[in-house]
Amino acid sequence: MLAFGGVVMLGAMSPGPDFAVVVRRSAVSGRNQGMATAVGIAAGVFVWAAAAATGVAALVAASAVAFTIVKVVGAAYLLYLGVRALIGAVRGGGAELDAPEAGRGSPWAAFREGLLCNVLNPKAAIFFVALMPQFLSDGAPLGDTLALSAVALVITTVWFLTVANLVGALRRIFARPAARRTIDALSGAALITLGIRLAAVSRP
Repeated sequence: MLAFGGVVMLGAMSPGPDFAVVVRRSAVSGRNQGMATAVGIAAGVFVWAAAAATGVAALVAASAVAFTIVKVVGAAYLLYLGVRALIGAVRGGGAELDAPEAGRGSPWAAFREGLLCNVLNPKAAIFFVALMPQFLSDGAPLGDTLALSAVALVITTVWFLTVANLVGALRRIFARPAARRTIDALSGAALITLGIRLAAVSRP
């Protein structure tokens, strides 16, 4: 479990769309929404870990149709988030995240954003499909599967909650209009780039 947890931690700490959305939410909307986004990402990690352990993620990775669907939807979602961030930058930084309409400024919206960002990323499926069999023997009981999935959930939650709290603690700096515009512009560009890269990913 320690070795598995170490690999999951390295995966969580690597720069990617999950990191970008947590930083943006925390900087623009505050610590609570950043933490809600972090919990959503962790829930997505648990889904993929459990799916990999039960063979569902392997089916997604092996099926050209399923893999392409998840990839295209995931890339479109990242592009959508990136465009929203750029629009926020043009409007003064973080404007659309704080908008009350459609619940955009609610913790639930932040949770949903984190969850979809992870669940719609087929690279997460590939990661766990390659990782889980290394730590589970053939015919491993359900308890072992759930234990590893829980480890992935806890480690991801702790890491992204730490990021959300660190960024949220600096919100006074990020509350300045220039800083908010910069955060939105940088995160928007990063998410669009990641969306384009995800669209180009091929099946292993």
